[in-house]
Amino acid sequence: MSPERSVEIEKKFDVHEGTPVPDWTQLSAVARVSAGEDRHLDAAYLDTADLALAHAGVAVRRRTGGPDEGWHIKGPLIHGGRVELVWPLAEDVPDGLREEIAEWTTDPLEPLARIVNDRTVYELLDADGRTVAEFVDDRVRASDLREGIDREWCEWEIELGPAVPDDIEGFFAEVERVALASGARPASSASKLARALGQ
Repeated sequence: MSPERSVEIEKKFDVHEGTPVPDWTQLSAVARVSAGEDRHLDAAYLDTADLALAHAGVAVRRRTGGPDEGWHIKGPLIHGGRVELVWPLAEDVPDGLREEIAEWTTDPLEPLARIVNDRTVYELLDADGRTVAEFVDDRVRASDLREGIDREWCEWEIELGPAVPDDIEGFFAEVERVALASGARPASSASKLARALGQ
């Protein structure tokens, strides 16, 4: 079965637990914000013994919960975006996923980290009701399975939607202004997996 393919372009911020979410209608492209939808996400991340995928900027996970639960590959960051491939949820690693990661490694995969995320999702909509971006408020609990270290933190992510303005750089500049004014801080890690591993 062919995977679903998308390109993820997002911006992340660190926040203290309980920080009120911003009024995103302050963004010039956003007319209204949907009600929040709560999701419980539980992801097991895998890599080789020598962390070949992590060194290539690639993440492989099996995630339950949310509309895109299943097996995921998140590719390296290229021009501000990551290609994400998703296969349906199954117990074992899909053959198609192994074929996709063969350009980086054919070694066996083993547990690397577990990330449990209680997420509230908001759609940022334009005047025509189209999704400009998706904003998520995350409460994260992570375990580095190799080092036996647990970590917890809160963060915000805003991911571009199909109705994002042509001036993406300008849009993200507005997002950063509103987020920082609401108590957020620049993200301390590039991804949840990196933070789970203390990077």
